[in-house]
Amino acid sequence: MRPEILLLGSGWVPQVDKVLERDYVCHRLAAVAPADRDAFIERVAPGVRGVFTTGVTGIDAALADRLPKLEIVAVHGVGVDAVAFDALDPRGILVTNTPDVLTEDVADLAVSLLLASSRRIPQLDRHVRAGDWEAKKPLQPARSLRGKVAGIVGLGRIGRAVATRLESFGMAIRYFQRSTADCLYPRSASLPDLARESDYLIVCAPGGAATRAMIDADVLDALGPEGTLVNIARGSLVDEAALIAALQEGRLGAAALDVFADEPRVPAALRELDNVVLTPHVGSFTVETRTAMGMLAAANLEAHFAGKPLPTRVLGASA
Repeated sequence: MRPEILLLGSGWVPQVDKVLERDYVCHRLAAVAPADRDAFIERVAPGVRGVFTTGVTGIDAALADRLPKLEIVAVHGVGVDAVAFDALDPRGILVTNTPDVLTEDVADLAVSLLLASSRRIPQLDRHVRAGDWEAKKPLQPARSLRGKVAGIVGLGRIGRAVATRLESFGMAIRYFQRSTADCLYPRSASLPDLARESDYLIVCAPGGAATRAMIDADVLDALGPEGTLVNIARGSLVDEAALIAALQEGRLGAAALDVFADEPRVPAALRELDNVVLTPHVGSFTVETRTAMGMLAAANLEAHFAGKPLPTRVLGASA
């Protein structure tokens, strides 16, 4: 008999959907009207042994408590800050994620956002579309990356991939995280120091309570009116109200953001600012990476139900 799994979120590539439908009895919460979801979960919960979810959606304690036979949560993503480990660990529920397979595409997007902001690509696109070039309206010049300093917040897999790319643009690299990384890049003494020493601050750290609002008003002021913030990590890492105020008041030069505090709701103030580049949390949104992520998440489910070691197990809160 095929194990029953609950799918939270949607948008899996067809190849992954085909594997899930073949190997499991799939209960898809996203296919149910919001008003009917509570009753739907009540009906399917007794048989659910696995959850297939996204890094943003995760699983909270309330839902986990309603799944008495839950054995494994397979996260389609690298971030697990939305997973309620405190509720899962005491029950021995396993958690997996999909590291490595999304590193390169997320790093590519970070550099794309940095370039879009520094070279003012969205503004130039609007300039041409509006006929302003033909009308010979003046343009604000862009900024070169050569000789500038890129400060990386969190020098993990993605942070290192971003740093490697930016070095090829002739940028100097600095970083900050709580531990010292095994690398040749200089480590700043503190996060405000990194911001002060950087022209571009790229946020690559994991989400969670330990990093919540770590990019605060002090950090933004240290980055300064010529500085640019790039965030491809989690919206929770940035004090969004402080960011908006710094941009509006000219205390920060620009921002390029793929993630937000309350997705998919993006504050109107950010959408109205001309010195902000916005994308809808698409760092891993390529056919190749989403396929690899989905197949790795599915491989973790397959290994678990076959009694084999998990390819990419995440240690819980108690580990």
